[in-house]
Amino acid sequence: MIRIECLHKEYRNLVAVKNLSLELEEGDIFGFIGPNGAGKTTTIKMLATLLKPTSGSAWIGGHHVFEQPEKVRGLIGYMPDFFGVYDDIKVWEYLDFFASAYRIPRDQRPGIIDDVLELTDLTVKKESYVEELSRGMKQRLCLAKTLVHDPKVLLLDEPASGLDPRARIEIKELLKELRSMGKTIIISSHILPELADFCNKIGIIEQGNLVVAGDVNDIMKQLTGGRVYEIKVAGESDRAVELLSALPDVRSARISGETIQVEVGAEDFDSHRILQTLMENRFRVTSFTEQEADLEDIFMKVTKGMVS
Repeated sequence: MIRIECLHKEYRNLVAVKNLSLELEEGDIFGFIGPNGAGKTTTIKMLATLLKPTSGSAWIGGHHVFEQPEKVRGLIGYMPDFFGVYDDIKVWEYLDFFASAYRIPRDQRPGIIDDVLELTDLTVKKESYVEELSRGMKQRLCLAKTLVHDPKVLLLDEPASGLDPRARIEIKELLKELRSMGKTIIISSHILPELADFCNKIGIIEQGNLVVAGDVNDIMKQLTGGRVYEIKVAGESDRAVELLSALPDVRSARISGETIQVEVGAEDFDSHRILQTLMENRFRVTSFTEQEADLEDIFMKVTKGMVS
């Protein structure tokens, strides 16, 4: 659905994006991670046909982004980090304006507007004036505007920026709903917990360089080289650590807070060996889980803390 080849953007002496290449399939939710100034917004603006690259190419839905921008614009929905709203205009009028910009026939617009208002939970605000909305509602309105032409690809630049905790959760649930509708989504953020729940792929950009990209779990396994299990036992944790450290393929076992963390190197490691060892030595295991991929750990391992 999205293919990027050697995308490069320079501003005089500043290189904002350096030869970025990436491929995303239909239905992928790609978390674009990086600090402020890393090149996320520049990349998204180029894909949205708003910026021309210094060099490189990109295709969305088989159409060349820079040679066929009109066709690409019909496929994408772009939500910028900062967007304008208009005074003295109602919510439904705001959406009607953008529906007309996408050449949606007049007789079809009321039904489409009602649908996107219901999807974004703004139906009760249909007759409200846009400037009266809270920050969170304005974010949802901008997302509704992005959806009026039913785009296949969504380019969302910091969609939860500046929102309170409840509004963040509401936006996250809305994005999960869009994922279930089969949309391909690129969502940028520097707040990692926002992305961990629903992205199946991530890319980390620093100083314009895409330092790592791919499936979340694959990247985690590449960086750790195996799996990490978290175990709680009732009794002598120190003795349990000694026993587990002696098992084949166990790289390390250590106490971390109230749990024992066991890192194994083999991908086909049988976790039952850990439980069997503990039970044979009369330990009572109160919890046993495999550690899920942590985006913050991945980010800290592959970045150096530099910005352009």
